[in-house]
Amino acid sequence: MANINLQFKTNYDVSSKIEPFYKGGKVQISNDEQHIFCTCGSRVNVLEISTGKIVHSVEHDDQEDITSFALSCDDELLVTASRALLLKQWDWKQAQCTRSWRAIHTVPVASMTFDSTSTLLATGGCDGTIKLWDVLKQYCTHNLKGSSGVVHLVQFHPDISRLQLFSSSLDCGIRLWDLSSSQCVCVLQSHYSAVTSLSFSADGDTMVSSGRDKICTVWDLETRKAKRTVPVYEAVEGVVLLPEDKDFSEIGVKSNDLHFITAGSKGVLRVWEASTARCIYSQKLLSTLSPVSGEEEEQDDNPRSLTYLLHLPVSSRLATVTAEHNIVLYQLPALTTQQQFVGYNDEILDVKFLGKDSHIVVATNSCQIKVFELLTNSCQILYGHTDTVLSLDVFKTGSLFASCAKDRAPATLMLLGSITCSRMKASFVVSGSQDCTVKVWDLPADLPTTEEDIHELTARCTEKAHDKDINSVAVSPNDKLLASGSQDRTAKLWSLADVGSLGLLGVFRGHRRGVWAVCFSPVDQVLATSSADGTTKLWSLQDFSCLKTFEGHDASVLKVIFVSRGTQLLTSGSDGLVKLWTIKTNECVKTLDAHQDKVWGLHATRKDDKMVTGSADSFITVWVDVTEVELAEEQAKQEDQILKKQELSNLLHEKKYLKALGLAISLDHPHTVLTVIKAIRQGEDGQELLEKTLLKLRVDQKESLLRYCVVWNTNARNCQDAQSVLQVLLTHLPPEELLKYQGARTHLEGLIPYTERHMQRIGKLLQASMFLNYMWQKMRVAGAPSSMDQDEEMDTTPLEQTQPVFMIDKEKEKGSGDENQDVGSDSDSGQDEDPNCPVEDEEEKG
Repeated sequence: MANINLQFKTNYDVSSKIEPFYKGGKVQISNDEQHIFCTCGSRVNVLEISTGKIVHSVEHDDQEDITSFALSCDDELLVTASRALLLKQWDWKQAQCTRSWRAIHTVPVASMTFDSTSTLLATGGCDGTIKLWDVLKQYCTHNLKGSSGVVHLVQFHPDISRLQLFSSSLDCGIRLWDLSSSQCVCVLQSHYSAVTSLSFSADGDTMVSSGRDKICTVWDLETRKAKRTVPVYEAVEGVVLLPEDKDFSEIGVKSNDLHFITAGSKGVLRVWEASTARCIYSQKLLSTLSPVSGEEEEQDDNPRSLTYLLHLPVSSRLATVTAEHNIVLYQLPALTTQQQFVGYNDEILDVKFLGKDSHIVVATNSCQIKVFELLTNSCQILYGHTDTVLSLDVFKTGSLFASCAKDRAPATLMLLGSITCSRMKASFVVSGSQDCTVKVWDLPADLPTTEEDIHELTARCTEKAHDKDINSVAVSPNDKLLASGSQDRTAKLWSLADVGSLGLLGVFRGHRRGVWAVCFSPVDQVLATSSADGTTKLWSLQDFSCLKTFEGHDASVLKVIFVSRGTQLLTSGSDGLVKLWTIKTNECVKTLDAHQDKVWGLHATRKDDKMVTGSADSFITVWVDVTEVELAEEQAKQEDQILKKQELSNLLHEKKYLKALGLAISLDHPHTVLTVIKAIRQGEDGQELLEKTLLKLRVDQKESLLRYCVVWNTNARNCQDAQSVLQVLLTHLPPEELLKYQGARTHLEGLIPYTERHMQRIGKLLQASMFLNYMWQKMRVAGAPSSMDQDEEMDTTPLEQTQPVFMIDKEKEKGSGDENQDVGSDSDSGQDEDPNCPVEDEEEKG
């Protein structure tokens, strides 16, 4: 491998994430049409429409799922209800709960809404009751009883002066409540299934209701009678009345009659004329799926079925929510798709960079293929498969990709497990299947450019390749070789030179469990394989021998790719980890942890500066190579350290101790700080100078000094310097201020045991020195004549008056560690030193 100027990668950092923000339930759009509010378990997430990012999130402390929520019409108040029967009012912009109270409902709240003044909140419970709350005065104003079963729909009349509330429950009737009398004045009966939505005309005299009984009903609210029933032939989840003051001729609206739009199980938006009960416009689906008819049309698992329809009057748009948790914005009047957001991806099975690395294509546990724009998280959803998409691959051009799924497309007998594209040009694709075969499919020279122009592929050759399911296939960079990996624990190498068949060149044996992925080196005659046995292996294409084995994952290694021009590997495993390996040293350079489940998808850009991972935890993570950034930062840090050390040396030479001490603390090098302390104490009036210097330090610098003293105090050589600093701090700082320091209690507790040991040692030293002084005095008396009075005076001299000052001075000069050696103290054995506390930084030892 001749890579002279190659920079090995050392680290990747998370650049962006695409995470789940909506898992079903209510969706509401703010009145300023800037944010989408939606539930995700115990949270309500706030999505900014312009960027597709989650900008706010509120969550109940009890971790209970949120059953319903409502945003006030002035966009100021957010109220949530949890399964714990607790209502919470939020300042959602600050993610702060401003008030919480117990709901009077005996079972969870199923629906809630604000009136147009943002002062009244209505909650419909699963107990069949409706409560009205004054959110300003904070009390319950109404308790409306009479509904049968769960009240799943509550809505105020838009004209608040009428004081009317509409509700619907399991009896399929629409109840009209007069709030002035707290009475149900009538029940509007028309539907035979659940009523899903209500929409009011501008004058408030007409209302349209939709239901899952496949009809919409137009009501005259003055007479409280049904004006017309419109059969729409699908379970309707949402209905919106079209504004009468705008031109919708583009979708067939040519008169001033009442028109409304429906969304339901068919997954299309349709415009209806109320007076004739006729569908005048039906949205066209951009899909290669053939249209379904009859009973197939009403399948419950139709991924396109719509669950919500919302009107955005300011921008003249419609928002729909699909059964697969996708939020799609359409522009009126043409109903053209404007933005698409994916609320929940479920399990990510594969992910690849697309185009100029500005997009990614994702295969999830769904028949849909999703193409994300990384800048805005906006998504384009592609329909074509009828079952779960399992694998993706991108051609060299980057704008064309292939997919395979459980729907047996394009023409295989069993479901496809993996797919790979030709590397040189878009001339063929290879698929591996559950039926143990490998198929090569030739592509036409002029590939289809529109969905209507569909070309049926024919397999060039089919080969029985393995004894068990084929998990992975890969084409060599020159399009001449094919590798396959299987559950039968082997990988095989095939020749693609023959037109009519595949030629087996060799078998790679060595894995103890199934092979999950195979990948050719971009520069060498080497194949990489990853296996369920937790290892990744490199194989020679010459003699099929194993060159290297990489062990480090605790579970199956699901994907492997080459990076850094074939000198490094990236692997992902079912342990949720991504590992970076250097091939030459067999070393795991970095372990990246950003997922909680199996990482099925792993892909790098052609420039090798980014990679993307997709996991079964439904998170997609985009990583950026930060090797050069970190190297530049480290070099800048080292240069800064050198300059600061030189400056420190100059300051010490000039005896500018205050600046020197501040600079040493900023370097966060305890040993350097200790050097400055020693320099201060060695001068004349050292203790006084030390005291003046320390008291001029900032509070944060004194905190650092206290922390350093704990380390210095563990070593007999440095304990006097530590005690000198402590003497200044403890003498001049009041206890209240000292205890405010971060970790002050822990530091002081750590100082006590070592200080006691030093005191004991010094006590023993004084005793030993006084004994020596006593012996010396006796020897002097014995060796020289003296009077009786002198002897008596000597004998009666108190022991305290013979204090060995010269010995103490000697100790100060030499350090207590050297003194202990002279007197045979226990510090010779190093017992006074803490083995876990380094005497000085390793980098400063040099």
